[in-house]
Amino acid sequence: MPGTGCAVPPLDPDPQSTRSAPAATAARRIGGRVALGAAAAVLVAVPFTLLTVLVLAKSPGLARLDLGAADRLHSVVLQRPGLGTALVWVGRVTEPWWLRALTLVAAVLLWRRGARRAAGWALGTMAVAGLLSVVLKTLVSRTRPAFTDPVTVAGGYSFPSGHALNSMAFAACAVVLLHPVLSGRGRAVLWALAAGFVLLVGFDRVALGVHYVSDVLAGWTVGLATVLATAAMFDRGRLRPLTPDPEHRDPEHPDETPLSAGPALDPDPEPDARPGRRPAPSEPAPRADPRGGSR
Repeated sequence: MPGTGCAVPPLDPDPQSTRSAPAATAARRIGGRVALGAAAAVLVAVPFTLLTVLVLAKSPGLARLDLGAADRLHSVVLQRPGLGTALVWVGRVTEPWWLRALTLVAAVLLWRRGARRAAGWALGTMAVAGLLSVVLKTLVSRTRPAFTDPVTVAGGYSFPSGHALNSMAFAACAVVLLHPVLSGRGRAVLWALAAGFVLLVGFDRVALGVHYVSDVLAGWTVGLATVLATAAMFDRGRLRPLTPDPEHRDPEHPDETPLSAGPALDPDPEPDARPGRRPAPSEPAPRADPRGGSR
């Protein structure tokens, strides 16, 4: 009231706006990850789109490349029966269903360690890769190479190569999960093994005469685009297989802070330190008396 000399205490901010701030921040982070994943997928998928257009248009240049490579490798394998047998076994042990089974085993181990985010991401990525393989094969409906004396035969359509697509997705998942926990020589070995595995599967498909070179290239681009997109959406920085998720810590070691959890937060801040509240006015410091002493 006027004349009383009492200051009106400031009003607290709207609690609704205070509660909505973290939600808005989380929404912006999710939106940024989705945009980043979409951009990476589109960038990598450009070669696939170009290959698809050339295949559907029956490009003479692409046909010469595909048929020339298929004929040369097919003749080499026919002259070396041992090589043909080895390649057949490579094709069998790298079947997409075997890769998915290995991913399932790895996901179970990750889940038991508390890295459930990484486990879910790996399973989801391989599932999306498998679905894309089936859908794209059906849409393009390209017939497989045909030889009078085939080394082996395969059913279904040719473009893109399911083996190449799933092997790239599998290898890229391994790199995303293991690269952060390795260093130096370990990372070099990881990348070399992943690249060698992908190249071996691609060579196997063309040398056996069940796919063209363009089928393999298309499978690689789709598999890589799938991993880049899902890793960005899941926040790649938190896909740590050796670190439990913050919400799934080991109850026997509650004080351990995972690397992906960020800085520890004060579990019970003081009332005046909570968001949306003004700190209480502090006592003014005593002023020095020029005659000595204080007032």
